Amino acid sequence: MTGPPRDPGLQPERTRLAWRRTALALTVIMVLTVRLALSGDVTGALLAGVAVLGWGTALRVCWGRATGSGPSVAYGPALPLVALATAGFAVLGTLLVVRGLW
Repeated sequence: MTGPPRDPGLQPERTRLAWRRTALALTVIMVLTVRLALSGDVTGALLAGVAVLGWGTALRVCWGRATGSGPSVAYGPALPLVALATAGFAVLGTLLVVRGLW
């Protein structure tokens, strides 16, 4: 079943820019978490390890979509994984702000 050709307009560009913003935000929070780990706190080191692991996983998906080289179909475990990482980073970012490390 085929319909009329799709005119994407600026939607692909907006989508790529949104993925880049997501990757940038995740990177900033990961760097701040690593900074917390350098203070010598065991909890900070554990959070930094989890943050780096989540950041690497999410960045792989974000980069592929931001450059247009990744899958364009929204299915599989990639999007829920990025959503989970983003929610975790939002909580982590809030904790960093509360602790005054921004």
